[in-house]
Amino acid sequence: MAKHKTLAFFIPHLGCPHQCSFCDQRTISGTVHAPAPAEVAQTCGEMLERSAPLEEAEIAFFGGSFTAVEPAYQTALLEAAQPFLGTGKFSGIRISTRPDAISDAVLERLKRYHVTAVELGAQSMSDAVLAANARGHTAEDVRRASAAIRRAGISLGLQQMVGLYGSTLQDEYDTLEQLLACQPETLRIYPTVVLAGTKLAEYCAAGVYPLLSQEEVLDYCADALCRCRNAGVRVIRMGLHDTPSLRQNMVAGYFHPAYGELAESRLYFRQLKRAAADCGKPELFVETAPRTLSKVLGQHGCNRQALAKQGVTLQVAEHAAVSAGTLRANGKAYIIDTERNELR
Repeated sequence: MAKHKTLAFFIPHLGCPHQCSFCDQRTISGTVHAPAPAEVAQTCGEMLERSAPLEEAEIAFFGGSFTAVEPAYQTALLEAAQPFLGTGKFSGIRISTRPDAISDAVLERLKRYHVTAVELGAQSMSDAVLAANARGHTAEDVRRASAAIRRAGISLGLQQMVGLYGSTLQDEYDTLEQLLACQPETLRIYPTVVLAGTKLAEYCAAGVYPLLSQEEVLDYCADALCRCRNAGVRVIRMGLHDTPSLRQNMVAGYFHPAYGELAESRLYFRQLKRAAADCGKPELFVETAPRTLSKVLGQHGCNRQALAKQGVTLQVAEHAAVSAGTLRANGKAYIIDTERNELR
């Protein structure tokens, strides 16, 4: 997955007029208060002192619906960030917001304050799923806001939640195709985590929320990585950030502290199976790119163990001549992006 550097400030719940079925932003972000402008300035200054230059990093305001926040507070945060932008400093400002909180006037103001990327919490492109989870917006709102952001010359990011209440596996594949049709530059994919105190937790307790299986969600995320790479869209995050509050309040769903690595390991496993079938021998030796050994072997060696159950002994070595995303076995290259790049 693509590396993406941000100095993130979380604004829990502020600005959002809805209580979505899955939402407890204080738990997700691990914070309980919104930052004051002075805190933003102090933290940005400290980061520059420790890590300059930061031309590839952005200041980010996440967690709430930034463009629905009270305008004076919104402006104060953006103004606090201004002295830390430019040559040798942060490259710009990234914000997240709701699709129905975007307008041409809002985008004009964001551009004045050097906001270079806007991420929309689309979550699903099924209107039935959006309504069932009390999102308060439609798929058309996502399409409209996406088009407006791109017209404004601001980088578009979209966010998908996988496995929401009422969503089928086919809904997830359909959502991905519709999100890609909006032509985002980046995508975040969040397998749903059910938190205590949310509507989803109530649905789980009542037995009316039939979650997709862990394997279905992981396979979907692996497919989505393939599809995004082939579409030229960077997946900059998969799975929620690990925080103590998240672990304390999680009651169900799909969480792993390195979910993106799980998905990439699943892609490698598909290629290992193909290489093993081509080899036709009980021993399989593959070469992989530097710093990818753990992904090829899988978490706790799960890929090696799965092949062993099929009677295949796996040996892996890193080799500088092998490019990232490729396995080499018996003189043949296996490229992970080529398998299952057509969605169901």
